[in-house]
Amino acid sequence: MHKAIGETQWIIPDGFIPPDSSGKLTSHESICVVNCSSEEATMHITIFFEDQEPIPEIPYVVPGRRTKHIRTSSLHKGGMSIPVGVPYAMQIQSNIPIVVQYSRLDSTQAENALMSTMAYPVKGQN
Repeated sequence: MHKAIGETQWIIPDGFIPPDSSGKLTSHESICVVNCSSEEATMHITIFFEDQEPIPEIPYVVPGRRTKHIRTSSLHKGGMSIPVGVPYAMQIQSNIPIVVQYSRLDSTQAENALMSTMAYPVKGQN
């Protein structure tokens, strides 16, 4: 059995799907998750906005000993999804410890920008 590594709760405060793209690359964001455990990780992703109610607890599963790169534009629940060009934040909760990284590809200009950072782990929370 492989040991779980990471935390069960993560925060990403700076979300923004660029509304435009240029060239062959599409502007997008991803939550990059690694599950080192043999057990399946059941996640719930809540999306927070500046001026509207959150999209609560979008379910997502990452199999044991796997990684997933989840495009934030693919997250939806009850007909709600993240609009492009709108600031947002995310809370990721998991039933077992996981590791979360956040990436944004901004191709609004010919000079592409790729930004990636670790999400903030909330230690000792369930």
